[in-house]
Amino acid sequence: MDIHRLPVLHDNYTFLLHDSSSGIAAVVDPAEAQPVLRCLSDLKSELVSILNTHHHGDHVGGNAQLLNQFPDAVVYGGVHDRGRIPGQQVFLQEGDRISFANRQAEVFFVPGHTRAHIAYYFPPDTSEASGELFCGDTLFAGGCGRLFEGTPGQMLNSLEKLRSLPDNTRVWCAHEYTLKNLQFALTVDGQNPDLRQRIEQVEKMRSQAEATIPSELRIEKLTNPFLRWDQPALQSTTKSQDAVKTFARLRNMKDQF
Repeated sequence: MDIHRLPVLHDNYTFLLHDSSSGIAAVVDPAEAQPVLRCLSDLKSELVSILNTHHHGDHVGGNAQLLNQFPDAVVYGGVHDRGRIPGQQVFLQEGDRISFANRQAEVFFVPGHTRAHIAYYFPPDTSEASGELFCGDTLFAGGCGRLFEGTPGQMLNSLEKLRSLPDNTRVWCAHEYTLKNLQFALTVDGQNPDLRQRIEQVEKMRSQAEATIPSELRIEKLTNPFLRWDQPALQSTTKSQDAVKTFARLRNMKDQF
């Protein structure tokens, strides 16, 4: 399974999953159709699946046009997004599995950013490979999504699920927000040497217009404040040892940043 990262809109990413042996493809969160269609044409491949993480327009905006071109493609989304994702045919719940390119993805229900958000996780297919996590706007490189429809407690539980995945999991999140996220992280976890090293690397990458996605979950656990609510430095910053309060205060601080 090859993964193609497609920049779309202003700072979004859409991901095209390609099985070269069979000439089929799946797409995750197609904000726009044209970049996907161009990639499919270059690969001479047929779109068979549209995997949506949630209903926001910058994740589903290309669904209808893609279905016009590939009417047999199956549209997946969360069960609680019924009626909100264009063309949705499959309604997924926690623990469901989907198949693509002889690999199975596990579905996680991860509300917080929206009430219906899901993520797709493909475990490694060999002992040396990485897992692949497509998490939409729940977990970002260096950050997490805003809470538009969910509560801090829901988002904390969702992030805890994702944090429990193996360290070598690649994090394919849907926005290039990494540098700003890490700039905020420095204001709440400034003595973290891993964070300081990471932001230097990201600053260099962005100065050269390089993408910072995918990230790696190992790095997120060391540097992302929204996965570190149980660390003394973050508890000191938020003046709370309660996990939900610590997370909620961090998210509020980020909203004001």
